[in-house]
Amino acid sequence: MTGYAHPLPSARAAQLPGHGLLVHEWLAPAGGSEQVFDRIVADFPRADVLCLWDDRGNRYPDRQVRETWLARTPLRHHKALALPLTPLVWAHQMHGTYDWAVVSTHSFAHHVRFSCAPGMRKILYVHTPARYVWEPELDARGDGALARAASPWLRALDRRRAAEAHTLVANSHFVARRIARTWSREAHVIHPPVEVERIASVRDWRGRLDGPEAAVSDGLPSEFVLGASRFIPYKRLDLVIRAGEAVDLPVVIAGGGPEEEALRAAAAPARVPVHVVVDPSDALLYSLYQRATVFVFPPVEDFGIMPVEAMATGTPAVVNVEGGAPETLAGRPVGAVFDAASPASLREAVETACSRHRATVADHARRFDSRLFDDAMTSTVVEAVSAP
Repeated sequence: MTGYAHPLPSARAAQLPGHGLLVHEWLAPAGGSEQVFDRIVADFPRADVLCLWDDRGNRYPDRQVRETWLARTPLRHHKALALPLTPLVWAHQMHGTYDWAVVSTHSFAHHVRFSCAPGMRKILYVHTPARYVWEPELDARGDGALARAASPWLRALDRRRAAEAHTLVANSHFVARRIARTWSREAHVIHPPVEVERIASVRDWRGRLDGPEAAVSDGLPSEFVLGASRFIPYKRLDLVIRAGEAVDLPVVIAGGGPEEEALRAAAAPARVPVHVVVDPSDALLYSLYQRATVFVFPPVEDFGIMPVEAMATGTPAVVNVEGGAPETLAGRPVGAVFDAASPASLREAVETACSRHRATVADHARRFDSRLFDDAMTSTVVEAVSAP
């Protein structure tokens, strides 16, 4: 993740009246929702920032980031334990005068309330309604006895809080349909921002690598299937290994997380070489995108920023047919979709993607560039705040 950039000049954002607030769940050092929120913060340079806690520190050097009381407890290091408390934290958090708020939510941030500002406008950017409440089959945190018992109450509360928002924006059409199904609200779609122009502007990212990462890069094969994400079970990185075996190409998997040893154990018996690159810098990750034959993205995701990043370098993407990731392809000949339950489908998708023209792929990625997000998001907020 590239992180926060300096505030962007925005004529539309300058039209916003009054005092604004930008809200997010917890701010992890890296992550897709954090990447979106970084851009929102840059788009509205006069607004305050509020989150449950900030694990990166000094993330926005030109802002004061307000944290909730959870930040001063050991719970900030245990998201699963803190999660059940967060609706109550948000419900009693904000006692101040704000005219509008943009809330980036994938759990309960949209529950934030403003007791002293009855006429304010709340605009939600929804990564997803909380999966562990609404679709526990996709999130194991909702599968326990206590979570199941609390689910009816949480669903009713979650729907009420969503009803308080003036405007809802979904990060994909897949999520917009989930919002309609769970909250009975309509949302329009603004796809997440991707640094397409920045990634595409460097002809060869290997020239930006330092000594140790240059050595890592030099040790990789000339052709390979690439996968990249956090090393956690639902990312299904084992399917990246299966993809390499299906087309007899080496595999490179980049990322980091608690399942590193399990991933290495899954890679050991593979019929092709598997290289694990831990915690790559942006430059190394972009270099891997450039060099890869194909990028394989197996999880059922709400959207999928990484496939677009790979396509920005001209590398075609193979994505799961379920979820929002197919929207990154938009039905164009820039990759392929596969059914995770079918090995034959995975092999066919990789073979199809490998035949795509890299120039076409790179040109397609520009439709997701962050500047388009900036324009759409600032226009949406201005229209919501200015509406009668």
